[in-house]
Amino acid sequence: VQLVESGGGLVQPGDSLRLSCATSGFTLDLYAIGWFRQAPGQEREGVSCISSSIGSDGSTQYVDSAKGRFTISRDNIKNTVYLQMNSLKPEDTAVYFCARKGSGWCSSNSEYEYWGQGTQVTVSS
Repeated sequence: VQLVESGGGLVQPGDSLRLSCATSGFTLDLYAIGWFRQAPGQEREGVSCISSSIGSDGSTQYVDSAKGRFTISRDNIKNTVYLQMNSLKPEDTAVYFCARKGSGWCSSNSEYEYWGQGTQVTVSS
């Protein structure tokens, strides 16, 4: 099982970025995938999650600070999960990680079992 993030970079406030989480070694559509971020000196924070569409309902969840600005989506053909981030703010600066849950539901109690290495997002003028 592998998850590889890409798409991070240095942008200005108000700009957009699309992060990608390329997966391999498992059937993407059977599992919920989450995006997390960790800023220096801060705890890791859950940003968004998308449930599977097989055995689940494909529903999405967002942390309050991301609602209306971020959109999570999945392409099961390309085995990739995306996080479209619009209207970026300096407080969005962090390393962003994607992770695979042990089940198809974001709302389940199963843990995130596999993690990527992260991609840096820096929002600064």
